[in-house]
Amino acid sequence: MEGLEGMDERRTCDGPHAVASASGSAGAPGGSGFRTRAEGGAVDALDRITALLVRAGDRLCAVPVAHVVEVMRPLPIAPMTGAPSFVPGLAVVRGAVVPVVDLGRLLGGRAARGRFVSLRLGGRHAVLAVDAVVGVRALDGWLLDELPPLLRHADGDLAAAVGVLDSELLVVLRAGRLVPEEIWQALTVDEATA
Repeated sequence: MEGLEGMDERRTCDGPHAVASASGSAGAPGGSGFRTRAEGGAVDALDRITALLVRAGDRLCAVPVAHVVEVMRPLPIAPMTGAPSFVPGLAVVRGAVVPVVDLGRLLGGRAARGRFVSLRLGGRHAVLAVDAVVGVRALDGWLLDELPPLLRHADGDLAAAVGVLDSELLVVLRAGRLVPEEIWQALTVDEATA
């Protein structure tokens, strides 16, 4: 699945679930590619985002393709002391040391074992471990909604939106928020001392 950057990831819309342009927030470390109602968006059923659909256990999740570099077989993981349980460690991807985020554990389930999804998060890179890659799909805005107020405080950093796809719960992930800042800081310290 290499070459995802050739897809129409630069489409821009004014609605709450639009994919940001190449210079917009999708490439920022904390950006999700979405504008919420709080940011001045308005619900528009014509808005579309292009996302990579992945599975972790029985959960269906979407990652904006603006963040996806490639999909690959799982690589060896070196444990990282002091990391949260959903960051099993580090992997070497194309010569670079990157943190691995286990989507299964992040969502409170078992460890994901099927594929790695390499992500570009601003100037940083990370890998998302998933059970399966479902495919790339354009999601219409009417399928998605903001997080309910009760969940906004619990998972507001990880999920940008929720919806229903083929009668199944769909969680749109905020790719830029998957790796905790303390992990990035630890990697920076390790690089400085190496």
